Parts: sequence; C-alpha cells; structure tokens
Amino acid sequence: MKSNRGQALVEYLLIIVVVSVLAIGIIKILGGYVKDSMTKSSCELLDKTYVEGETPGEGKCE
Repeated sequence: MKSNRGQALVEYLLIIVVVSVLAIGIIKILGGYVKDSMTKSSCELLDKTYVEGETPGEGKCE
C-alpha cells in the first residue's frame, strides 16, 4: 500500500505558490494606487495639498 501523503503535500505547495504569485502580482499592479490613496488622506489630515506624481505611488503633500 502506497502513501498519498507526498502527493497531497505537493498539491498544497502548488496551491500556496499560485496564491502567492497572484497576490504579489495584484500588489504590484495596485500598490501605487493604494499608496496614493493613503497619501491623499494624510495630506487632508495635515491640511496640506496633495500633488499627483508622474506615476502611481509618487504623489506627495505640499
């Protein structure tokens, strides 16, 4: 009788790898927009003006 433990472990590792790659991709794509959103909120709290950067994630308060 053969054990299926090794096969199950490999399947779980593949699932973890796929989910990790998807998460990293989504963060890379949306990360700058999230950073800009948080910067914009911080500017409002500090009574400063938000200045949009050339690319997502480069915005700043002035």
